[in-house]
Parts: sequence; structure tokens; C-alpha cells
Amino acid sequence: MKRSILIPSLLAALLAVPLTALAANSPAYEIANILSGTFKGTTPGNELQLDFKPVPTDSQHPYDLFLEVSGKYLGQTVARRQGLIRLEVQGRGIYIGFVPKFDATVTALSPDAARFTESESNAACGFTLGAAGDGFAGDVPMSACTFALRGPTGKWTVEIEPATIRLRNADTGETLRFRKAGK
Repeated sequence: MKRSILIPSLLAALLAVPLTALAANSPAYEIANILSGTFKGTTPGNELQLDFKPVPTDSQHPYDLFLEVSGKYLGQTVARRQGLIRLEVQGRGIYIGFVPKFDATVTALSPDAARFTESESNAACGFTLGAAGDGFAGDVPMSACTFALRGPTGKWTVEIEPATIRLRNADTGETLRFRKAGK
């Protein structure tokens, strides 16, 4: 009797190891792992806080994150902005899709975190990052994301490394740096 319970348990444990190993080698997992948590602005005038929380959507998208942005930038209060970030492997890169949530009452724990209105779906945008240094980097043409992000224009570069995020406007040089809070 004990033997019949032991064998399925061992098989389950052996099968779980490769799945965990595969997840750890996935660039989508790596970015989700780097981003999960709270980041605080470190550049002068940047009092913004970025909160990235894992959010269960469906089995096809295990690394989705819910982003909430709050705080002040250059003395101006930024009304709470939030949305779903979907990470998907595309060849050698990672596609990062962003779908805004225009209803400020929705959070990562809300049942509607992964349900979108027509205007939210139409405002969605995305870009691709590739491996760079200890993390990932890429360009974001904000013209495609103006409605979703409500504000920034021009071309921006994004660099994500363990414990840091850097956003830089390619035209003006304006740079926003964030450092992971805690730990």
C-alpha cells in the first residue's frame, strides 16, 4: 500500500523539476521576477512609485503582472494609473503588452483585473525587449502608447535589470530611474 502511494509521489516530484527549471530559463519568467515588487523613483523630481503584482489570468499567460503607478513627477500629482502587463516570448525577444485599466477602483486583486472594456482594449500597446547585460532593454515608440500611458511622447529606451528600471527619452535625454524597494 505504501509503495503505491510512494511511486506516484516520486513521479510527480520528478516531473515538477523540469517544469520549474524551464520556468527559470524563460526570459518572460526572468522579467516577471525582476519586476515583481515595488520600485521608487530615484531621479530628481521623480517621486513616482511603480507596483508590479503577479495576477492570475489564465494558464497560457503565467507571468502576467498588474502595474499601479502613483506619486508625483516634477511636483505634479500623477493620478493613479494601472493596467495589465502581459509578457510573452517572441523569438529571442520578449513582447511586453500593456492594457490600461481606466477604472481606478480596479486592483490586482479585483476579479476584473484581466477583463477589459472596448476602450481599454483599443488603447493597448506593446513593445519588445531583448537580453542586454544583466537584464533586458529595448525601444518604445510612445506614439503607439500615447493613449494607454496618457502623456509621454517620442521614442523612449527601457532598461530593466535586477533592482533597477531606467526609462530615457531618446530625443530629450530625460531619464527616469527607479530602484526596487525593500530587501
